[in-house]
Amino acid sequence: MSALSIILGLMGGLGLFLYGMKLMSDGLEKMAGAKMRSVLEFFTKNRFIGMLVGVVFTAIIQSSNATTVMVVSFVNSGLMNLMQAAGVIMGANIGTTVTSQLISFNLSEWAPMFVMLGVVMAMFSKDQKVNRVGDVVLGFGILFMGLSTMSSSMSVLKESAVVTNLLGSLENHYLGILLGFLVTAILQSSSATVGVVLLLASQGLLDIRICFFIIIGCNIGACVSAMLASLGGRKDAKRAAWIHLLFNIIGSLIILVILTVALEPVTAFIGYISGGNLGREVANAHTLIKVFEVIVLFPFIQWVVKLTYRIVPGGDEPVEKGFQLEYIGEKNVFSPTTAVFDATREMERMGYMAIANLKRAMDALQNPDERKIQKVYEVEKDIDRMNEAITHYLVTLNHTTIPVDDARSIGSLFHVVNDIERIGDHAENVADAAKMRIEQNLDFSSQARSALTQMLEMVIQITTYALELFSNNNQERIQEILELEERIDEMERKLQEEHVERLTRNECTPAAGMIYSDIISGLERVADHATNITKCIAEDAEG
Repeated sequence: MSALSIILGLMGGLGLFLYGMKLMSDGLEKMAGAKMRSVLEFFTKNRFIGMLVGVVFTAIIQSSNATTVMVVSFVNSGLMNLMQAAGVIMGANIGTTVTSQLISFNLSEWAPMFVMLGVVMAMFSKDQKVNRVGDVVLGFGILFMGLSTMSSSMSVLKESAVVTNLLGSLENHYLGILLGFLVTAILQSSSATVGVVLLLASQGLLDIRICFFIIIGCNIGACVSAMLASLGGRKDAKRAAWIHLLFNIIGSLIILVILTVALEPVTAFIGYISGGNLGREVANAHTLIKVFEVIVLFPFIQWVVKLTYRIVPGGDEPVEKGFQLEYIGEKNVFSPTTAVFDATREMERMGYMAIANLKRAMDALQNPDERKIQKVYEVEKDIDRMNEAITHYLVTLNHTTIPVDDARSIGSLFHVVNDIERIGDHAENVADAAKMRIEQNLDFSSQARSALTQMLEMVIQITTYALELFSNNNQERIQEILELEERIDEMERKLQEEHVERLTRNECTPAAGMIYSDIISGLERVADHATNITKCIAEDAEG
């Protein structure tokens, strides 16, 4: 076999391996992402349980990078504090070793069967869940076909004296660490690097002793993804990424000291428990190193978290006045698993801005104030910009790989953001009426003032309930919201009738009466938008 054929075989095998791992990881994340997010939210209050959840979660999605990036985005969104994040990150470091354990069991002979089964499930089933499972099975098969291709090419390399001498001469421990770091940072996957090392060791091309040090480098290189993801995030998101890096650096230094002092006994022990299988030795070394690091550092989580406050001091800068996004956009951490949640938080913020603006506009109408009217117009422009940005974000998510349950909810989110924007429009209409009242020097009767105040309170209540339902998915208030909507409809009819009676008795001017009637109708439509949000979320939950 020519050198070119060997190189192409190695490149093709590595490409299949990486693609299979990504396909499997993405498929698992799409299937379980939303549910696992709920599990992370619920179980991470206890840091030990959080660590166990991190182990299980990472073992399922086969990617510590995905887990740590997700944790960083959770911290950035306020879903998780740093102590909770630290537990999950430590667990993720153990969970990632499951991949190398799977690779160490040679399943290459079964790979074609997994590929065919995955293709059938992914291409010929109309059930989306079956398609996702098919992606996972297909990815699993492609991964092992890639390993088989690389293994075949490496077996030829054993016959090359140049290659065996080159790899055999790799004895410098620090060079091994650097090599592991660089390859993992480039591939963005410690599992992939360990998989390649495992194959090289199995073929006798790498000495098991240098493999230990390459694994140490992999540990540190695995932190690159989370560090990059945190760059645009808040201070706590940066601290979460630093927790991951510090844990791996400190743990690696401890392992380095132990290996420097007792390399031969450690090698003999791992060889004994692995039954002399070189591939199993690499996989077991990977697992034992991670487990040992967690055992040693877990009692000192608080100190690691405190150290991140020294590295990333201070708090986030105060929010500047005017339009800006807080949870989505280029300056925030993006994770497919939390993308819909982040959009929900931004929409919740937009909703409360709309409610506050409606109250401000009604206050300017009742107590004429040109400065408040101008403020209503300014905030309405911000709400319109938020609507445009959120809608664009949701459109982008429609073409992004996200968990299945989250993907289903995007249609509802389009409706909700539209209803929130309409509420903002009604605040602007009220401001227009307030401006007209000042210009024409109009006044309302005491009955009209009282009615407007009473109706506004009910409308604010129903919109607040609807936003709470939307942001917290609390179904308990649905019936209360529907009853409130009926009362507001009835109140609108009653107030319009009383208004006509006042007009016939000449108790108010036609111009003031027109403004009053329009405001009452507008408030009733705001309640309709709140009810639309409620029904949309309720239907989404049922579906």
